[in-house]
Amino acid sequence: MTVGWFGDLKRRHEALIEEYGKAAIATYFTIFFGTLLSFWLAIKSGVELSGAAGSAGTIGGAYLATKLTQPVRIGVTLVLTPAVVGVWRRLRGHEPPPQLPASSPED
Repeated sequence: MTVGWFGDLKRRHEALIEEYGKAAIATYFTIFFGTLLSFWLAIKSGVELSGAAGSAGTIGGAYLATKLTQPVRIGVTLVLTPAVVGVWRRLRGHEPPPQLPASSPED
């Protein structure tokens, strides 16, 4: 059982995927690959990582650094997905997306 803020984040991410489906997954992976590419470019440009990431090679270090940002990436996905779907639907002439319920303290 996952507890704490990360458990809440994970639960909200699963609800987002259930609500928005492919759009949520596409948003998450766009952020993932953008982050991975950014770290890879930074390492190739001379940024030196220490610890396990520093000894993993360029792509390995970029992947480890990307994994460390997972809670942030999930949070960004939670914020961006409804906005991305809203813009997409407006451009295609559809109604705005439904809003996810805010988490209550009783949960």
